[in-house]
Amino acid sequence: MPVIAVAIGVVVAIIVLIVLFKMVWRVAEPNEALIISGLGAKSKPIDGVDSLGFKIITGKGTSVLPGFQTARRLRLDSRAANLEVNCVTQQGIPVKVRGVVIYKVGDDFVSIANAARRFLEQQNSMDGAIHELFTGHLRSIIGNLTVEDLILNRERLTSETRGSAADEMSKLGLVVDSLQIQEIDDETGYITNLGRPHAARVAAAARIAEAERNQEATEREQETERQNAAVIRDTEMKKAEYEGQVQQAAQQARQEVILKETRNAELEAERTEKRLESEVRKPADARAYEQVKLAEAEREERISYAQAAATEVQLKAQRESEAIRLIGEAEADATRRRGLAEAEAIKARAEALAENTDAVIAQQLAEQWPQIVEAGAGVFGNVDNMVVLNGAQGVEDMLAKALTLGGTGLGVARQLLAGLNAQSAPAGVNGHNGTPAATVPVEIPKED
Repeated sequence: MPVIAVAIGVVVAIIVLIVLFKMVWRVAEPNEALIISGLGAKSKPIDGVDSLGFKIITGKGTSVLPGFQTARRLRLDSRAANLEVNCVTQQGIPVKVRGVVIYKVGDDFVSIANAARRFLEQQNSMDGAIHELFTGHLRSIIGNLTVEDLILNRERLTSETRGSAADEMSKLGLVVDSLQIQEIDDETGYITNLGRPHAARVAAAARIAEAERNQEATEREQETERQNAAVIRDTEMKKAEYEGQVQQAAQQARQEVILKETRNAELEAERTEKRLESEVRKPADARAYEQVKLAEAEREERISYAQAAATEVQLKAQRESEAIRLIGEAEADATRRRGLAEAEAIKARAEALAENTDAVIAQQLAEQWPQIVEAGAGVFGNVDNMVVLNGAQGVEDMLAKALTLGGTGLGVARQLLAGLNAQSAPAGVNGHNGTPAATVPVEIPKED
């Protein structure tokens, strides 16, 4: 517990010392001077001059006892005061001069002491004091100068003004860094008229110089134009020559391209011809040769086939002719034998007819009965519907009537008798036992 109290006491003491130090210690900035007055605030004599009861501190710090001493700050930086003075020159011409004075408090202790005694509490009044000081000196100096001197030699005006105000500035503890005369003006127009002859000479010289320069410029322009024309002509000639060369090169290039294209076309044509030769013509020739050979083989085959067919037809014709001959001989022999048999039969019928005519007629009717019935049925060919009465007897009566109406039975009988008479009539005419010559039809088979 005592240790903590001691530590707290030490910290409080340090804080109190720091606060006291901040209250007592004052530091002068680089652009200011500390003016300390009060108990014990005396400085050592400087160059035999006492500090007059206050101490000056610049660029460092010092302790100031509160309640016993007072510290004030005097600015040492530059200030600017504008000047505007109405005065009369040596020639009696009123002029108005505008300028600016840049000044400051001197850096030596004497200047600081003088400025502190005059401006420490009234530092803002320095500009007014400087303005009044330099206004008086400018009036006195300009009164001894002409307008020409003011215009042509402003440096003299500023140097004389600074020289004449140096003593007063030193007493005030101030120094002049710069004095500039910015403008000199007069209400009478003297300065303007003063410059007119020179302005006229300058204007004339300017016009002359301008005319000379214009002439020179015109000549130079003409020369330049001639040179430009020559350059343009040379350029056009070179351009035409270059264009001719370009056209010639282009023509040569086109000719080379045409030659290359022609060569490529020829090569392409040769390649196409070879391709056609290999892909079209040779296969076409092969196919044509194949077709020719196939046609020749087919023709030879057809010729062989035709020759074989002709031979076969000839042989077949020979065989058929021989067969026909044999068939004809066989049929002739058969006809002869049949004629002999029919003659013998007719002879027998004639004898039988002479002996028994009714029996022969009945026999002929029996042999021809199918034709007789067919002829009788032809009567009913156009009948759509027919009703038969009395059964089988009705049918018999109807057939008998049909045969009677048609005259079929009588016609058949008559034909039979006529046939028998015709066959028996020429029996002794032809000398061949009454047998007529028979014609045997022979059918020749057609070729397939």
